[in-house]
Amino acid sequence: MTPVTTGEQDTEEQEPQPPVGHVRIVYLGPVAPHWDIQSDFGDPKMIEEFRQRSQARLVLLPPHDPQYRRNRERVARDAERENITLEWDLGAPEDEPVSAQAGSAPPVPDAPPVSGSGSSGS
Repeated sequence: MTPVTTGEQDTEEQEPQPPVGHVRIVYLGPVAPHWDIQSDFGDPKMIEEFRQRSQARLVLLPPHDPQYRRNRERVARDAERENITLEWDLGAPEDEPVSAQAGSAPPVPDAPPVSGSGSSGS
C-alpha cells in the first residue's frame, strides 16, 4: 500500500514562518498585579486576545508559586500556536531560581561585641 500524503500541507508545516507578533511578559513585583504584557509588533486584535488569555493564566501567580511553572508552559505553547515570539522579563537572570530571590532577605550585619563594664555578679 502506498501511504496517503496531503501534498502542500506537509511542506507548509515544515517551513518555519516568520513571527506574526512579539510579546514581552514583565514581572512587576510581589504585589498584584504581578505581570505586564507588552507588545512590539503584530496585529493589535490578535495581541490583545493573547494578552487576555495570558493574563488570565498568570494574574495571581508570582514566579515562586508552584502553579506558575505549569501556566508559563501553557502561555509558551499558546504563543507557539499563534506564531508569536515570546520574551519573559522576570527581573532576574534566567539561571538563578526565582524562588530563592523571592523569599530572601538582605543579610543582617553582625552585632558589635558587647564590652563588659558591669558587675560580675557577686
